[in-house]
Amino acid sequence: MTGPLRLQDVRDAARRLAGVAHWTPLITSRTLDARVGRRVRLKCENLQRMGAFKFRGAFNAISQLAPRQLERGVVAYSSGNHAQAVALACRQLGSTAVVVIPNDVAPAKRAAISGYGAEIVCYDRMTEDRAEICAQIAEQRGLAMVAPFEDLQVMAGQGTVALEMLHDEPDCDVLAVPVSGGGLIAGCAVAATALRRGIRIIGVEPSAGDDTRRSLVAGRRITIPVPLSIADGLRSQTPGELTFAINRRLLDDVVTVDDDEIVDAMRFAFERLKVVLEPSGAVGLAAVLAGRVAGNRIGVVLSGGNIDTDRFTRLIGGDQPSSK
Repeated sequence: MTGPLRLQDVRDAARRLAGVAHWTPLITSRTLDARVGRRVRLKCENLQRMGAFKFRGAFNAISQLAPRQLERGVVAYSSGNHAQAVALACRQLGSTAVVVIPNDVAPAKRAAISGYGAEIVCYDRMTEDRAEICAQIAEQRGLAMVAPFEDLQVMAGQGTVALEMLHDEPDCDVLAVPVSGGGLIAGCAVAATALRRGIRIIGVEPSAGDDTRRSLVAGRRITIPVPLSIADGLRSQTPGELTFAINRRLLDDVVTVDDDEIVDAMRFAFERLKVVLEPSGAVGLAAVLAGRVAGNRIGVVLSGGNIDTDRFTRLIGGDQPSSK
């Protein structure tokens, strides 16, 4: 795809994903509404295939590769969820995947990647450039590189989250969406602002990893040190070039939450909603609970639930949050 991302691109992605990806539920909670004094709708992408929204973008992008390229295979880099999504999408489409992931990736995510049949290449997120490693593998093996966010087809697939949300709850006046590289919120912003005039798009980042917030303030892409946060899927150092071009135009604000607030949201989701979230998937809810998202009818993307039992119980059981 060339040119700007459009609503039609998101609608085209929705047609490709029909019958393949789940139309995830939009849930409510009277307890949550009473606590925050707002009407809140929660989009459960933790119930998406492979446990996160990432499957949408990966499948949309890979499904459009030429048959010969599908035969050769795909390579991707990821903090975990995109790697799972690429591995599953390749298995669905009869292709193969090589994924470049950090050596400290959560064990549950690594096990799932292996289970979907992908070849794993590890790197040190503190000292090595994952995109460079991925590009080298792509060139050496003739593989198609599917970026986690710097790809318009990936963004179009992620935008189907907002398409579904506004179909199920058309009068939302604000969307709160997690931000890492910016692909999810870019796709959602394109879809939502085209479908509902005046809707506000609020990004949510961990306070230790606020590269998009700083970049919007500066008016240019800012690079920060590797963030130390329990939200391992949101530890980006700089926004994507393509995603930032969209987000600086369509986002109304980016707010931040700290690790303790993320854990509180995970605990609330488990105890009150009976929903299991990974830290990255809980940041939107955390921002709403902390009163940082203004609006009368708030849609929140719960972006993923890929967390192993030991880490989940350790976090919500009261242990000090840790970036590991």
